[in-house]
Amino acid sequence: MFTRALASLFNLYNLLILIRVFLSWIPSINWDSQPFRWISSVTDPVLNIFRGIFPPISGLDFSPVVAILALYIVEGFVVRMSAGLGL
Repeated sequence: MFTRALASLFNLYNLLILIRVFLSWIPSINWDSQPFRWISSVTDPVLNIFRGIFPPISGLDFSPVVAILALYIVEGFVVRMSAGLGL
């Protein structure tokens, strides 16, 4: 049960990153209004880590792609560990 809930949290976070990406394509969005501020405040800390490593190239930000891949790797490791512990 715990393992499935943990995997669901990772999937939800990945979904929030994808929503953030799609919303960034809409230039008229005011990131200071809700719910956009909330989405930004939840996803930007992780994305900023990868933006520091992989800066935007020609205006294209690849940090969401790298973040999602990294989260899938971490998810696989954490979920396998929790399943191995019988959680």
